Amino acid sequence: MKVFGQRKRAAAAALAAGALLAGLTACTPGNPGTASPGASSVPAAPSADQPSTTAPASPSAEPGTSATVGAMVPGFPEQLLPVMPGAKVVSSSFDKTTTPATAALVGSIQAPSAEVLAFYTQHLLAQGFTAVPGETVGAVPSKDFLRGDNETVNISVLETAGVSTFTIGANVAAESVK
Repeated sequence: MKVFGQRKRAAAAALAAGALLAGLTACTPGNPGTASPGASSVPAAPSADQPSTTAPASPSAEPGTSATVGAMVPGFPEQLLPVMPGAKVVSSSFDKTTTPATAALVGSIQAPSAEVLAFYTQHLLAQGFTAVPGETVGAVPSKDFLRGDNETVNISVLETAGVSTFTIGANVAAESVK
């Protein structure tokens, strides 16, 4: 049995998980219990005795690699991986320095996980991807797609209280992201 892009898929999953963690960290108040329902989500400037929560630039980041929280990163292949209508971008990342290029998107929407998977399945099938058998990883709805020998996409959805948080990790050819 031939395994397609396990390392790239694992890297995309790790990148997506890191983006989700960054998004969750950015949404967590620095001093629990002090946030009020109408409080602004813009963090206050750190004082001399309070450490900054802004991470320094990564020394390993290369030109062409970018990630952001709460928005679509510039250059993200939105034609290939669009944001589902009505969804909010939690985080996104894109690395065009690798072959294949890697992209990750974390979003949330008030919709059942089945709707999220159906939207992305229809979109990816229309672009020539083939759905790989299997609908879950453990209890988490998850779907894998393959195009050619080295283009892969994984979509995982976690639904809680009517809100689905989805993570998409993709490894795609450079010509797919133009």
